[in-house]
Amino acid sequence: MDKLRLASWSNRFWAWLIDVLFVAIPWYMAAHALRIDPASFAGLGYHGALMFFYWTLLEGYRGQSLGKMVLGLAVVGPVGESIRFRDAAIESFGKAFLLPLDCLLGMLALPGSGQRIFNRVSNTFVTIADEEGIL
Repeated sequence: MDKLRLASWSNRFWAWLIDVLFVAIPWYMAAHALRIDPASFAGLGYHGALMFFYWTLLEGYRGQSLGKMVLGLAVVGPVGESIRFRDAAIESFGKAFLLPLDCLLGMLALPGSGQRIFNRVSNTFVTIADEEGIL
């Protein structure tokens, strides 16, 4: 691979939103069915933990979450290779728990790189996937 085709920030946002809705809607439906107030768990970081495990598992296994699959994006290493679960966990941590700060610092400290801080730490990039769905 000569050069990575980086995903735009807007496509990354839409993939993130699809993922959040994909996890949050069943979570809130289950909580409602069990007569649990889902808001009571919000302060404890349960949603962040669910998102962290969701992203780590899917992106570590396939390089794509559901949102990334829908939009044709993938998380890869610096030369387009598959990432390891460790890399997925590192980049997912920033996305699940520190996203506004992670994005802001990435845009300010790493202009033009298309990386969040936790992408840089994990040496990962969000790219446009090839025709088969993965790079």
